[in-house]
Amino acid sequence: MLGVVPSPSSVPDAVAARLDRFLALMRTESLEYGSEAAGFLDAAAATLVGGKRLRARFCHAGWRAVARFRDRDATESDVLWDTCAALEIFQSAALVHDDLIDNSDTRRGRPAAHRALEASHRDAGWSGDAEAFGHASAVLLGDLLVAWSDDLLESALDGHAHARAVRGEYARMRRDVTTGQFLDIAEESAWSVNDGGLHAERALRVVSLKSARYSIEQPLVLGGALAGAEDDQMAALRSFGHPIGMAFQLRDDILGVFGDSSVTGKPAGDDLREGKRTVLVALTRQALDASARNLLDEMLGDPELTAQQVSFLQATIAESGALERVETMISDYAREADRALSGARLDNAAVGELRDLARAATVRSA
Repeated sequence: MLGVVPSPSSVPDAVAARLDRFLALMRTESLEYGSEAAGFLDAAAATLVGGKRLRARFCHAGWRAVARFRDRDATESDVLWDTCAALEIFQSAALVHDDLIDNSDTRRGRPAAHRALEASHRDAGWSGDAEAFGHASAVLLGDLLVAWSDDLLESALDGHAHARAVRGEYARMRRDVTTGQFLDIAEESAWSVNDGGLHAERALRVVSLKSARYSIEQPLVLGGALAGAEDDQMAALRSFGHPIGMAFQLRDDILGVFGDSSVTGKPAGDDLREGKRTVLVALTRQALDASARNLLDEMLGDPELTAQQVSFLQATIAESGALERVETMISDYAREADRALSGARLDNAAVGELRDLARAATVRSA
């Protein structure tokens, strides 16, 4: 057992402690690989610093909702904290690959992993193309983090009564988010040959796979599965988690266009420069006349957009009514999720925590 008092506020600390233990083990096992490998591990460790620990919080809340319903005195074990930590490692892997795909320069106000690796190449005075090194190394860095996530989870589940159920949910999560990531980048090209009336529907499919299930729903049901949730309890967690996950990503899409860079840690309008075909963009296109729509399409995805051009696109989106419509969708999803908890056989205190987490996930500035 970990010597921490279980509470929502302690989850990040407990996960950080578990990550520290795991990283110490990985470094010890890699000593024979030399200094370059040590630097590679340091780069992996750097990706695990900071963040909201949202997936760990939802996993913990899912476990609490089921375990405390059955036994008010149920206490957290290393298995739970290891699963929470494994989720955070997998999240780091996804972010490393996401930043590489999007060619993003920053993450959480610091250089993105591929940029940091590029800088390490230059600082060491190595020969060759530093940028190409950074990109290639980031692919491998993301792969290493995926492997670490699996290693920690499998070690935790060894001999656990509900290992099969947890493995099944974890595997589904990995498949969904990988497919969703592909569909996200595919849509940046495929939109041009698809019916404009279907763009919002297609964007919502990406939201579901890439974020809603992976960010909220699956962490919740992983926690529930660890606690041995029955079918109706799992159904309640899913029915709550998926709409909150949808609202979470829609909020993220708004922040990607209108967010304050000093808060989000990414340049203002970053999604516009990357050409993200989000629900926000799809609804904007539906509301514009042909000439305005063509101008939007021409500007979207231009990495050299100026601050003035970003402001123009922000105004276009807001004035089209798309921003208001997405805000309404977020509110509707939040109400749908709240209804899913009514009458569910889940611990009352944990249900309150889930509602708090839902508000934190959907009403935020970063």
